Amino acid sequence: METSVRLSGLHCPSCVDKIRTALQRLAGVDSVEVSLNPPVARLRSSSAIDTVEIDAAVRSAGDYRAVRAALPAERAPDTPSDAPGAGSLYPLLLILGYLVGTVTVIAWSAGSLTLHTLMGGFMGGFFLVFSFFKLLDLRGFAESYRSYDLVAAAWPAWGFVYPFAELALGAAYVTSFLPWLTNSVTLTLMLLGAAGVLKALRDKRRIRCACLGTVLKLPLTHVTLVEDLVMAAMAGLMLLLPRAA
Repeated sequence: METSVRLSGLHCPSCVDKIRTALQRLAGVDSVEVSLNPPVARLRSSSAIDTVEIDAAVRSAGDYRAVRAALPAERAPDTPSDAPGAGSLYPLLLILGYLVGTVTVIAWSAGSLTLHTLMGGFMGGFFLVFSFFKLLDLRGFAESYRSYDLVAAAWPAWGFVYPFAELALGAAYVTSFLPWLTNSVTLTLMLLGAAGVLKALRDKRRIRCACLGTVLKLPLTHVTLVEDLVMAAMAGLMLLLPRAA
């Protein structure tokens, strides 16, 4: 059985950890998910848990409150229905379409329609655009990313570092800086990212995808997994194929 409540008083990841620990002590609770933005707790249990009991546990963790219960079951805590584009993959697909079109036109105009040029241009644009959206709300991205990324879950600081890693990779692809190193790092990061997404999907967790930060609220779906795997495949191809391909 699943119970969701909205919380008040949360300010940082430490608050999230305190509330999660307090709720995990409740009898009958199997798992607990707590998010900072939005401030929501979702509990899975073998039987119904009274909201008053949940509020008491939350209050025991500090100056926090469980202010409202009963989020609609069909709504994921990280994708509120009143958010622009919530639950829609349209923004992501639109951005990818623009990148493909722009890179193709530039390569055609330069008379360089090679596989390396197209893939390198796309990956450079991809990392630059996606890092931009993440950096608009770095703390919010780090918190969301930590909910499903394996590295960020083990090392929370990685959520703050990752957008800058993407920015550096974008610049490296645009300038053709040490292609073997750039592609090797990309291959590693994309496969790690895919592993975290796959685990979240297999666990049937309804959470928000952090690929475009917190500005555009996208659901974590198989599209995210395909995105990571395609990027990994392109990095692998660029390592294997000669530059003239």
